[in-house]
Amino acid sequence: MNRKAQAVVLFLVGVAMLRAGCTDLYLRYVKAGLRPLLLASGGVLVVAAAATVWYELRGPKTPPDPGPEGGSHEHGGHAHREPRVSWLLVLPLFALILVAPPALGSYSAMHTGTALQRPWGFPDLPAKDPLPLSVADYAGRAVYDHGHSLRHRRIKITGFLALDRDGAPYLVRMALNCCAADAQPVKIGLTGRIPPVVQPDTWLEVTGTYTAKQTKDPLGGGPIPFIEVSRARPVATPRDPYDESWNG
Repeated sequence: MNRKAQAVVLFLVGVAMLRAGCTDLYLRYVKAGLRPLLLASGGVLVVAAAATVWYELRGPKTPPDPGPEGGSHEHGGHAHREPRVSWLLVLPLFALILVAPPALGSYSAMHTGTALQRPWGFPDLPAKDPLPLSVADYAGRAVYDHGHSLRHRRIKITGFLALDRDGAPYLVRMALNCCAADAQPVKIGLTGRIPPVVQPDTWLEVTGTYTAKQTKDPLGGGPIPFIEVSRARPVATPRDPYDESWNG
């Protein structure tokens, strides 16, 4: 591609990054804390694209590149042009600008072992009823604190539904270290009053109580705690579908 084409690609990538950073779309790709860096990177790419066009228009005209062994790319007085098919490279960029990709869901979750990690500690919980917790917070307390801070509490958790091969339901949230490429699931098994007809990837707000029941994830053998469900209702997909609480 010539420099003008390179400038177009740079500009489109920069615009895509700025659009994502100025809306909630960026949460489908990276952690919330990386928004300033995403906006700065998009701005740099747009400026680089403008500078490339400016230097190309103001710079001296260069002769055609010599061909192999000193030959010229010109034949019959006409120089070779870049193949137009190379412009197809910009199609994924238009897709990035115009289409919002879905967050990772039940398929990814059930093909990856649980990524539950031992928390650094267990801070005191507020006196709320029901008590809102993240999937990772509940799972960490249920497994590594043996539910000491969860007993005799009504707990409210939001996540999406995933089903294993036997149809057993799990409440899942994909946890991020940096971006969606490294997202891993944290899973909670559901028992008790579970809605009879719910499709995978449905977001649920589950209210229930701690139970000592646990199982091992067949993928990696990680621990999966359960929650005794007393109420479950479908909810809209949250603004940030990923969970960043597990690693601070």
